[in-house]
Amino acid sequence: MINLVVQVAAAVIALAIYFLPSIIADRRKRYDLLTIALFNAVVGWTVFGWLLALYWALQPNPPKNVASEIARSRKRVSMSTFSAKLAERVRLRTSRNSARERPSK
Repeated sequence: MINLVVQVAAAVIALAIYFLPSIIADRRKRYDLLTIALFNAVVGWTVFGWLLALYWALQPNPPKNVASEIARSRKRVSMSTFSAKLAERVRLRTSRNSARERPSK
């Protein structure tokens, strides 16, 4: 009976240590908790995978909308570039038209 209790306690402790990165990610309220937990469950049996999952769990949360911020920034830059090129084209066309309208002597 005591042997069974010791084995169950050892199994619980071993599972707690194995899933320590997932537990830490949960306590730190990581946005990507499911990804870390799955990575930990699949690759955690290797020492390198377990250490990588632990490192990942200890990192700060990434910004929530990184993709939309990048898309917004790219759109802003492309619109700025488009506006600058359009203004340059209008200026060149205006200067050509004014050169054509001048009488040549």
